[in-house]
Amino acid sequence: MSDAKQPNEEVNWEELRPQLVKLVLELGPLVLFFILNSRAGIFVATGWFMGAMAVSLLLSWVLLKRIAVMPLVTGVVVLVFGGLTLYFQDETFIKLKPTIVNMLFGSVLLGGLLFGHSLLKHVFGDVYKLKEEGWRILTWRWCIFFFVLAVINEIVWRNFSTDFWVAFKVWGLMPLTLIFSFALVVPILTKYAPNAEEG
Repeated sequence: MSDAKQPNEEVNWEELRPQLVKLVLELGPLVLFFILNSRAGIFVATGWFMGAMAVSLLLSWVLLKRIAVMPLVTGVVVLVFGGLTLYFQDETFIKLKPTIVNMLFGSVLLGGLLFGHSLLKHVFGDVYKLKEEGWRILTWRWCIFFFVLAVINEIVWRNFSTDFWVAFKVWGLMPLTLIFSFALVVPILTKYAPNAEEG
């Protein structure tokens, strides 16, 4: 009995390890940003955030042998807008970063859909197997979600304190993304899998 379970556990850990590494690499810079903002202010936090993002991308390449498109684009925007924040000593730039990143992702997905392409399939096609309709629905949902996140970021940074914005960026957006994924993404992965029963 124990011999039968052991291989399954090993396979599960092998499948889970890259996802856990990705989660740590994505959350690490954000948590550091939150801690340093509360202790040293937004400008010191931004400088360390930029460095942590660069290290995160490097570690992703070393540990996972690849850098995913979304973290790479996010990292580049962090470096650009973080640099502008420090150069002009104006926190508006780093606060605009989530708006710009989410608008960029949403616009790219929307552009692909308008031309009849589900771009998520090109990014995740080697991970998930879906029918074409599933890819189209999944892309629409992520497209809308990115635009919603951009609007939320604009509302929060324009109407609340910097400390509140940083806390929301770290502890609010991740739960929102997880809720979205479980509520609106996971069912698509099940319903439109190639072996899913019709109707």
